[in-house]
Amino acid sequence: MLHSPLSHLHKLTCWTLQAWVLCALFADTGVARGDWHQWRGPLGTGVAPNATPPTEWTQERNISWKTQLEGEGHGTPVVSRGLIFLTTAIPVGPPFEPRQSGRPGAHDNRRVTTKYQFQAWAIKAADGTLLWKKTLQEAIPIEGAHNTASLASASPVTDGKRFYAFFGSHGLYCLNRKGELLWQKQLGAMHTKHGHGEGASPALHGQTLVVNWDHEGESFLIALDSADGTEKWRVARNEVTSWSTPIISNVDGEQQVIVCGTDKVRGYSLSNGNVVWESGGMSANIVATPVAGNGVLYAGSSYEKRILMAIQLSGAKGDITGSDRILWTRTRGTPYVPSPLLYRGSLYFLTHYQNVLTRITAETGRNAPGALRLGPLSNIYASPVAANGHVYITDLNGQTLVITDTEIPRFVSINPIGESVSASLVIDGSMILIRGSKHLYCVSVQ
Repeated sequence: MLHSPLSHLHKLTCWTLQAWVLCALFADTGVARGDWHQWRGPLGTGVAPNATPPTEWTQERNISWKTQLEGEGHGTPVVSRGLIFLTTAIPVGPPFEPRQSGRPGAHDNRRVTTKYQFQAWAIKAADGTLLWKKTLQEAIPIEGAHNTASLASASPVTDGKRFYAFFGSHGLYCLNRKGELLWQKQLGAMHTKHGHGEGASPALHGQTLVVNWDHEGESFLIALDSADGTEKWRVARNEVTSWSTPIISNVDGEQQVIVCGTDKVRGYSLSNGNVVWESGGMSANIVATPVAGNGVLYAGSSYEKRILMAIQLSGAKGDITGSDRILWTRTRGTPYVPSPLLYRGSLYFLTHYQNVLTRITAETGRNAPGALRLGPLSNIYASPVAANGHVYITDLNGQTLVITDTEIPRFVSINPIGESVSASLVIDGSMILIRGSKHLYCVSVQ
């Protein structure tokens, strides 16, 4: 049952939903309108527009197929024109062993003692058939990862013609739909804070692929030609490790790359990498990817301090810290690991990675109705997604809670698959893809 920390859900007051018109533009690509072609979906908000996925399933009911996976990867798969693309890291020797180190936070890590194969897989969406898999590199990883992470945590991205697989220190790879390697690029060795591992995904717009390289060494943001990997520009960043994926948004008729960091959240010109605006106020250890809609950016973090702020993007220039470009801020229940969801004028976000979901009106930042305790769910690392008037939240145990996006959120179902889930759900038309620790599941009405 869904509860509010202050009262039962049926006692919550109503709120008014704002009208919200969303559209996705995929000019000059092979991506179809309904495809889930990148981390956080076609709009970059966690929403699948026009999709009609199921709201109930079990391990036996409404599972169209499941495909066994090898290795480990927490990256969300992408789907384009019937082809599912995912990445994984497969050990070819002894398993992980606990890291023995006196460094702060290192007790949460694991030590790599063997080589891994870093692979890309293509799976047929219609029936789960594995079409091809390709080993892109075999190596002993540069460092281990947090015990809740993986060595393939970055999500791939596609333009419908090419797929881009990113393994951080172990390379960026471009493949076609047949699995042929078109180009690759090595960006160096990343050394993350406390050795917690890598996780930020690439962002793609048109012919430009963007990678954020924030770590404990020399950090930078880089833009590459998506066709051949040629470097378009590279700018230094005065930042330490972050795990937040860049987003690309149209602002005042020009595309901006927006990146969150410990020091500041910044908007860069996609054409040349120049900083257009920046704002301080974030915490350390940035993980959640921001979302944008209707000309407003919503960026949040939660580590040594909690912050969630709405930034008016139009007209933002220079240092806007504390200016009227900051429309509102919140300091309670802010997101840490899961990224926020922007849906039909409402903003959903999880407290840290706990089972408390907050729903607010995006325009004002006011509770609508506020914090909701998510009943049987436990730790949550996957980000919430939405479609057809429903919100889906999946916990580490593989349970997905479905609620309605209504004035008073209503419990619909709780749906287990019987294995751990760290990757966010993918919604494509009438199906849901769930990447478990052992299988990829396709959920659709039978």
